Amino acid sequence: MESSVDSSTDPPAGTVLSTRSAHILIVDDSRMQRKILSATLKQMGYDVTEAASGEEALELCRGRQFELILSDWMMPGMDGPEFCARFRDLEGDSYGYFILLTSKSERDDIAKGLEVGADDFITKPVNAVELRARLTAGQRIVNMQRQLSQKNKQLSLAFQRIQALYDAIEADLAEGKRLQQSLVRDRYKDLGAAELSLLLRSAGHVGGDLVGWFPTSGSQIGLYAIDVSGHGITSALLTARLAGYLSSTSKDQNIALERTVDNWFRTLPPHLVVKRLNDLMFQDIDTEHYFTICLAIVDLRSGLVRMTQAGHPHPAVQRADGMVEFFGAGDLPVGLVPDVDYSSFSFFLSPGDRLLLVSDGVTECPAGPENPEMIDQDGLANILSRNRGLAGPALLEAMVWDLTQFFGADDLPDDVSAVLLEYHGQDRAPPVLPP
Repeated sequence: MESSVDSSTDPPAGTVLSTRSAHILIVDDSRMQRKILSATLKQMGYDVTEAASGEEALELCRGRQFELILSDWMMPGMDGPEFCARFRDLEGDSYGYFILLTSKSERDDIAKGLEVGADDFITKPVNAVELRARLTAGQRIVNMQRQLSQKNKQLSLAFQRIQALYDAIEADLAEGKRLQQSLVRDRYKDLGAAELSLLLRSAGHVGGDLVGWFPTSGSQIGLYAIDVSGHGITSALLTARLAGYLSSTSKDQNIALERTVDNWFRTLPPHLVVKRLNDLMFQDIDTEHYFTICLAIVDLRSGLVRMTQAGHPHPAVQRADGMVEFFGAGDLPVGLVPDVDYSSFSFFLSPGDRLLLVSDGVTECPAGPENPEMIDQDGLANILSRNRGLAGPALLEAMVWDLTQFFGADDLPDDVSAVLLEYHGQDRAPPVLPP
């Protein structure tokens, strides 16, 4: 009987045949052929397992994984290609390099073997040098696959860790958003002589906008709208710090108020308050951020508004007859340049007028993600005119709706905030609260 291995070209004695003891499965119905192949492969340094049929080989493969498989093509029952196809259907963590031993050389036969999952072919009789070369190539592919699998596992573990960190950050940001929104305690307040509505909508989880108000002694209230440069966590942290400086619950901490000898609180002019904030940015707050602000002191008895506008969009006043006016020349943002002297301006509100302070997320809202055209002051005036019949929070929600229609999407590109004061005059009594 013809041997399946031609040993006439065996390597010289002393040649290193393998750097690693790989495990190889020989599948052949001929015991003699298995014995010859096994002896040759063991001489090459391989660990060898034998199977007399495709069925037996398949059962062995279910119990362990083989890096290399040499299978005869022609076998009774399950032949080599069928065994190869079923071997590929088995689930495994590592790849098995499959070589078919055959006397076939027709292209159709070779194509069939490749289609069912064979990696290589060796024609009988097998040349030992050729066999070693093909097994070495197969081992190289198996090793690369193993390394790739290990790297994929490492990447998977890294991704899991990143996902866990991302989930933790998401949870923290969600909590941060709730905390930031809690800075705006009263979204609507009926003050008798006026009604106050506040809007704070972040483009992300947290943002750099802040709006609020604080009572003073007598008939005055303070209003402010702030927009910190940048977005995200650091901007949100600065807004929290600024909310403490303009506290509505602790007058002693509010830098816009000054305690008098009779334990009342005197309201400081808004330009002095903004100057104080600018000094604090350079003396106490270590940050590269700056912010814009509109700070207004409103006398609800007379309708007098004193205001400082530092880099913030111009405040809008819609008169009772529907006409819209914009006020302020604009000073430098706060925290940009030290030792700045700010100015104030004033105007009166009459019953039926309303004052609107908005962030640049409103006036600089673009006409689309790829369209730089902004809505600007004229667009804001149109929004006020178009929604003249609405009041309070409904007007602010309508403004947001109009902005999303202008932008073309619900997710606006910047934080949007607003303060709306609707002035009725001192003759309107405040609401009666239940006991």
